[in-house]
Amino acid sequence: MARYTGPKTKIARKFGEAIFGDDKAFEKRNYPPGQHGLAKKRGKKSEYAVQLMEKQKAKYTYGILEKQFRNLFKKASAASGVTGEILLQLCEARLDNVVYRMGVAPSRRAARQIVSHRHITVNGEVVNVPSYHLKPGDKVAVREKSKSLEAIDRSLAASSQVYEWITWNNDTKEGTFVSVPQRLQIPENIKEQLIVELYNK
Repeated sequence: MARYTGPKTKIARKFGEAIFGDDKAFEKRNYPPGQHGLAKKRGKKSEYAVQLMEKQKAKYTYGILEKQFRNLFKKASAASGVTGEILLQLCEARLDNVVYRMGVAPSRRAARQIVSHRHITVNGEVVNVPSYHLKPGDKVAVREKSKSLEAIDRSLAASSQVYEWITWNNDTKEGTFVSVPQRLQIPENIKEQLIVELYNK
């Protein structure tokens, strides 16, 4: 499936924040790309433009294409609860995102590649579908044959984030998707209500 593989800093500058993680190039030029990026007088965005930007930010952050994202929204709308919060929870429960959160990969893009290359197991079975939806209690681990991969060791050594809704053991290279994260436990700066309003128009 097609994925955005272009310059990450350019996209981060578009949204005014480093949505792909630490980015030294973004820190140097944290203004919009293009010849008018530094111009102080930028037209006020319409309500639709603001909502669209928020949706695009969420899609780029989680590496999800429009059709997949729309399907997640439909699923969130059909569930009982706050639609916007459920939408983000569905994004967080994706296997590639959880692999990234566990520190096995330095970015979601790298996590997607690790999953696709069959380096990850769920409940003892190899799963190579990045969008695989995890359920509370699912065991996620680095495949036995892949435990010596230098890239994974390097990422785990550099990882310091701890999330209450997942557990991870660096020695055994396995962890558990303990529970679906609450909105307060999701660190992404996304105004999900704007996305809901956009899709409900």
